[in-house]
Amino acid sequence: MPKNSKVTQREHSSEHVTESVADLLALEEPVDYKQSILNVAGEVGGKQKAAEDELDAEDRPAWNSKLQYILAQIGFSVGLGNIWRFPYLCQKNGGGAYLVPYLVLLVIIGIPLFFLELAVGQRIRRGSIGVWHYVCPRLGGIGFSSCIVCLFVGLYYNVIIGWSIFYFFKSFQYPLPWSECPVTRNGTVAVVEAECEKSSATTYFWYREALDISNSISESGGLNWKMTLCLLVAWSIVGMAVVKGIQSSGKVMYFSSLFPYVVLACFLVRGLLLRGAVDGILHMFTPKLDKMLDPQVWREAATQVFFALGLGFGGVIAFSSYNKQDNNCHFDAALVSFINFFTSVLATLVVFAVLGFKANIMNEKCVVENAEKILGYLHTNVLSRDLIPPHVNFSHLTAKDYTEMYKVIRAVKEDRFASLGLDPCLLEDELDKSVQGTGLAFIAFTEAMTHFPASPFWSVMFFLMLINLGLGSMIGTMAGITTPIIDTFKVPKETFTVGCCVFAFCVGLLFVQRSGNYFVTMFDDYSATLPLTVIVILENIAVAWIYGTKKFMQELTEMLGFRPYRFYFYMWKFVSPLCMAVLTTASIIQLGVTPPGYSAWIKEEAAERYLYFPNWAMALLITLIAVATLPIPVVFILRHFHLLSDGSNTLSVSYKKGRMMKDISNLEENDETRFILSKVPSEAPSPMPTHRSYLGPGSTSPLETSGNPNGRYGGSYLLAGTPESEL
Repeated sequence: MPKNSKVTQREHSSEHVTESVADLLALEEPVDYKQSILNVAGEVGGKQKAAEDELDAEDRPAWNSKLQYILAQIGFSVGLGNIWRFPYLCQKNGGGAYLVPYLVLLVIIGIPLFFLELAVGQRIRRGSIGVWHYVCPRLGGIGFSSCIVCLFVGLYYNVIIGWSIFYFFKSFQYPLPWSECPVTRNGTVAVVEAECEKSSATTYFWYREALDISNSISESGGLNWKMTLCLLVAWSIVGMAVVKGIQSSGKVMYFSSLFPYVVLACFLVRGLLLRGAVDGILHMFTPKLDKMLDPQVWREAATQVFFALGLGFGGVIAFSSYNKQDNNCHFDAALVSFINFFTSVLATLVVFAVLGFKANIMNEKCVVENAEKILGYLHTNVLSRDLIPPHVNFSHLTAKDYTEMYKVIRAVKEDRFASLGLDPCLLEDELDKSVQGTGLAFIAFTEAMTHFPASPFWSVMFFLMLINLGLGSMIGTMAGITTPIIDTFKVPKETFTVGCCVFAFCVGLLFVQRSGNYFVTMFDDYSATLPLTVIVILENIAVAWIYGTKKFMQELTEMLGFRPYRFYFYMWKFVSPLCMAVLTTASIIQLGVTPPGYSAWIKEEAAERYLYFPNWAMALLITLIAVATLPIPVVFILRHFHLLSDGSNTLSVSYKKGRMMKDISNLEENDETRFILSKVPSEAPSPMPTHRSYLGPGSTSPLETSGNPNGRYGGSYLLAGTPESEL
């Protein structure tokens, strides 16, 4: 062969060489089709670029180590919700009884779907858009919806990191600024701020000093400049962490994923040494069995499973796409799920130990205040001293003595007991006071820390932990946006990432208005939950019912080197879709029965009041849900009616280091068949239905066929001896 021929050039160069396809195939050695893999894609889109993707995969970034990857998945799945939402749900839904529905749903929905997302990301090595386009082009909109949901969550999630940054810097002072109510002087008279006096020092600091909150969502109140600056810092940190992709974020994960466990361990040891910690833990683990039968509890447990593992966001798929294909993602799914659950339980122990201490402090305060009332009634003869048990000593009054005295007075003065204004001061009442979400971290837990020795140190550690937990989740959320967009549209990584951060900061100014906290509630409680449920159920259907569970299990067997448990087959095929369908229906019914609302802080009353969203806010909420789910039906309709090509009629052939790839476009049907199977149309067999890739050893035929609605072929050769041919 001439030395300057293109085939000779191909053998001695790693560069792409383009030549006539007919000449190229004519000079190629005969291929044993029984030992090769013929990939012909028709209706199953996304494979029209399968061969080019093999080349891209060689240049695709990869994790430096398995530990780095596991820490990234843990950092993404273990977030702020593990610290405040899971303990709140335990407190609200029956203590230890809540663990039963959570564990059941974790096993039948959480772990199987987490394994599914890990597997498809690792198998296809693309972000969510590319993965679901590959699995089922008509459901390719799932990937776009995942990106939108990630955007919605990232917008408000980074605001919470901004709040943590604000408290972190405020913690470097003694006493802590939220430990006492502010005092204003009117001449020589010191006056305590009325709003603080009616509520508490920590509540006042949160609503007035930190948020400077308005009375309703309709009252904007302008930007809160302190939180605007903190939001800018938060997005700057996130941007620096993700600008280089996993090369930069992977290094951050070593600290952001491990440091929270150090802090939790320290808080657990410190919390168990506090007076009253055992009361809080026993209260948490005492099950209220009637709650186990409440459908609302199961719905909230399922939602928590989705958010805890990051299902449907695309971050799990993005991270796993940087793995080698022989990585044991089955082990990863079990390990990360266990660590996530362990973290939630550990955080709950810490929270209830500290809240048990706080409840004892507040109960003692209640006893002292009411004992002073009783002494006043005794001095004014409103109450007789005969009502006081002889062993009661007001100088050292215990909660037990006060309870006994309270019962006697209530029995004797039953007719006018209400006018005395005495409180029962029961420890159980303090423990039952559930504080949701941000209130648990920024009010209840913060108040408890003011009673710690060296309280600024513990406050710094706590809010630094929250920042790192939020950062790990934000890195995964940003990966759920940037990875699929960069994979699909080949945009510059650094430019696009910085642009996303700038855009998100600008939109995020909505959340740092004085009414911004109410928008956080809207996005957190409503805008992402329903779209996320729809995304997850469609992911399950796409793999289990369209791509095929048996086919998927076979590919997993070849990829992992062993066959996953049969348990996953039944979960993917039947149990998980059914459970998620029930969950979706329940969520829709819940929205219809209970109008969405939010807890507003009323300054004049110094108290919270539940308000329903006004009409314009409801319209915004419906728009957000529609925008998040709209890509799914749009892409389905466009591809069903062939208004959007899935690329199934394109071929390409090029060479690199002896590997044959595709590089021909818009061929006629007969020419396409000739180039794939023979040299002249007469020698080619009659057109066959298109099919997916050969599934490997054990199959009765090297080809598995499926119907082709348009009679077109998309094809790729993968030489049998190469690693790329081993699916």
